[in-house]
Amino acid sequence: ITSEVPNSFSLSQNYPNPFNPVTNIEFSVPKSTFVKLAVYDVTGRELETLVSQNMTAGTYKADWNASKYSSGVYFYIINSADFRETKKMILIK
Repeated sequence: ITSEVPNSFSLSQNYPNPFNPVTNIEFSVPKSTFVKLAVYDVTGRELETLVSQNMTAGTYKADWNASKYSSGVYFYIINSADFRETKKMILIK
């Protein structure tokens, strides 16, 4: 999204939240590393992987289209070698 190099890893709250059916998730990576961003249901089952690749330093956006899922609470988790964070989002149809 920007050419500015972030100082640290970060995972932003999805926007919009609640959403129907598409939401955006923004995250920052301060150095080149492998990043995985995935969506999970309330039982902890992985539904979709949005990002799973080596990434260079920067700020990125990933979209999740939840049109095939029912209303409810979902979680998204970002994982790298040095960072892990979870956030909650709500799908309302």
